[in-house]
Amino acid sequence: MSDPILYSLDARGVATLTLNRPELHNAFDDEIIACLTGQLEAIEQDPAVRVLVLTGAGRAFCAGQDLADPAMQAVDGKMPDIGNVVERHYKPLILRLQNLRVPTLAAVNGIAAGAGASLALACDLVVASQSAA
Repeated sequence: MSDPILYSLDARGVATLTLNRPELHNAFDDEIIACLTGQLEAIEQDPAVRVLVLTGAGRAFCAGQDLADPAMQAVDGKMPDIGNVVERHYKPLILRLQNLRVPTLAAVNGIAAGAGASLALACDLVVASQSAA
């Protein structure tokens, strides 16, 4: 299984995080959220990073929550508490991105839906390709 988030840092201090689940349009699951959160924490601590570019692999930026994720499945006929999922996972992630010490740029290369749109809009600047229409 490949890494859900790819990281690179160039000589100019430009860090790039690439959501790397192209077969699922980079939809979020618990693993990708945890990995992205950890990467943002590491970027916050790295003085070599001067700017962050966030993008997606393949044809999509991020399609939002992966509805096939086990955390989103009914248990004993009861659906998951979506408000709790937002409070536990997405709110801390978006706030961390908004408050990052370096400027952030969302390079939106395709669909940005649901939580994916929130991720893009949490960046300081959003640049969308024509394929993102």
